[in-house]
Amino acid sequence: MKTTTATTILDHIIDTAGALFYREGTRSVGVDRIIVEAGIAKATMYRYFSGKDALVAACLQRRHDKVMAALQSGLEKVKPRRHARILALFDLLHEKAETPDFRGCAFMLAVAENESSDQVRQIARTHKKAVLELFAALLPPDWPDVAKTAAQLNLLYDGAMAQILVQRAPEAALIARTCAEMLLTFSERLEASS
Repeated sequence: MKTTTATTILDHIIDTAGALFYREGTRSVGVDRIIVEAGIAKATMYRYFSGKDALVAACLQRRHDKVMAALQSGLEKVKPRRHARILALFDLLHEKAETPDFRGCAFMLAVAENESSDQVRQIARTHKKAVLELFAALLPPDWPDVAKTAAQLNLLYDGAMAQILVQRAPEAALIARTCAEMLLTFSERLEASS
C-alpha cells in the first residue's frame, strides 16, 4: 500500500473496511481481516480507531456522505419539472440496485447487525432523516402537507430497498416509483377539489 499522509491512510482503512462490511456484513468481518486486506499494521489500525464499533461508525458516516452526494449529483441531471426530481430518486435507486454489488440499504443492514450500538443507530437515523428531508425539499413550495407527503414517499423508498434486499428484485424501485407518482397525483387532485 502506497500512502503518504494520515488522511490517505485513514481513507484507505475506511474504504477497505466499508467495502468488506457492506459485502460480507459487520459481524462476519473482524478487525484482523481488515488489517490484512488494508495491508496495514495493527498499531496503525488502533492509532485511528479505538475498536470495531468506531470503524463501523466511520464507514457508515462515509457511506452517508457518498450516498447523499450521489443523490444530489443524480438530481442535477433532472429537469426541475413538478414531480420529476422526486420520481428520479426512485430511478436512481433502481439504477444502483441493478449493479451486481448492491445488497440493499447499508444503514438497515448495519443496525440489524449492531443492535446494541447507539452510535450506529444514530448515524442510520441521521441518514434516514436526510433522505426524508430531501423528499420534503423536492416537493413544490405550495404543497399542502409537506411533512406527511415526504414521510409517505420516504416509506415507499425504504420499502423498495427492503424488497430489493430480500427479493433481490431491482424492479421494486420502479414499483415504488409508480406508487409515488400515484400518491403525488392523487394528493394534487384532492387539494384541487377542496
